[in-house]
Amino acid sequence: MSIPAFKTIFTAAASLAAFALIAPAGAQELDKVTFGTNWLAQAEHGGYYQAVADGTYKEYGLDVTIRQGGPQAANRSLLVGGQIEFYMGGVTQAIDGVKQGIPTVTLASIFQKDPQVLLAHPDQGFDSFADLAKASKLILSKDGFISYFTWMKSAYEGFSDEQYEPYTFNPAPFIADPMAVQQGYLTSEPYEIEKQAGWAPVVFLLADNGYAPYSTTIETMRPWYESNKDIAKRFVEATIVGWYNYLYGDNAAANELIKADNPEMTDGQLAYSLEKMKEYGILVSGDAEEMGIGCMTDERWTSFYDQMVGVGVFEAGIDVTQAYTTEFVCQGLGKDLVK
Repeated sequence: MSIPAFKTIFTAAASLAAFALIAPAGAQELDKVTFGTNWLAQAEHGGYYQAVADGTYKEYGLDVTIRQGGPQAANRSLLVGGQIEFYMGGVTQAIDGVKQGIPTVTLASIFQKDPQVLLAHPDQGFDSFADLAKASKLILSKDGFISYFTWMKSAYEGFSDEQYEPYTFNPAPFIADPMAVQQGYLTSEPYEIEKQAGWAPVVFLLADNGYAPYSTTIETMRPWYESNKDIAKRFVEATIVGWYNYLYGDNAAANELIKADNPEMTDGQLAYSLEKMKEYGILVSGDAEEMGIGCMTDERWTSFYDQMVGVGVFEAGIDVTQAYTTEFVCQGLGKDLVK
């Protein structure tokens, strides 16, 4: 082969290689993954829907299906069974997974603060978290009873099992009893109670009163993660960007996708939820202020685990470092999108 001919072939090959490097992800074959949420579509899932709606996942080379959760859904079981790649998990589940030998791994914590709240009637003397011990009844879910209520009994005086009443996701018993206290989600129950009762409940965010696990995490199976780190990294990073755009950009298209999946969702509820997530620093507070949405640290995982060991929720000796990795987070990604 002549030198000019070789140069022509080499130049053409180099040009193709350069094009492959700069070609948009949309022109490439996308990696298909499914993300399972923990409840019906809502603003608390907005960043994921945003990344679908505005093409962020595609820019990262991903074709993402969001599989919403709900009362009859079993998305974490689908994750463990290898039917979906990612799940919206939680710290307590993750640590329990280590205990049970289930090889899940948490890749990011989208919420720095768990939005779980306790609600009380106004003008009834419930002025501080400690005052909640005066409640005639504490209307809590079973999970709440065995997790944060166990912590409450240890951290504050006056709480007892006799106050417990199961929460049926109907606010009527709470509304009817001025001295009752009910669990809720910061972004949900206070809005609905005010609509039904005509008064706003007093809100106590557990995360601001000493019970502070990470929340709304991105969880996957460790064997899949070890074999697909590039896909996992792109999913985490695209989700972080999606959340910044949902919080601070045009989220109209994402909200339409949310309402398509959950027709009972309203514009009023979506707007209220977004406002409260910002007001209370659910996503952007603590480490996330400097290091970005999704940030997790070894210190905070260990601190929460030690706290739960101290109140008897977990036994000592669980290797909590097996529950998570900080490989893809705390790098400041997306902070430039804050407006």
